Amino acid sequence: MKIQELREKSIAELNEELTGLFKEQFNLRMQRGSGQSPRPDQFSKVRKSIAKVKTIINEIKRTGKGA
Repeated sequence: MKIQELREKSIAELNEELTGLFKEQFNLRMQRGSGQSPRPDQFSKVRKSIAKVKTIINEIKRTGKGA
């Protein structure tokens, strides 16, 4: 998801997005642990997406625009 799209969401929507990304990250780790081999690039994509969402949440909290 692009940064601009994330900035248009509310904090509640961003928290839902973050929860989904954490679940996806967990599932990828479980697949790797059970011997299945998910694509290695998926780990970095999910990790970077989590960082993007957290950054936007902090920006919104710092500027006081979120509800």
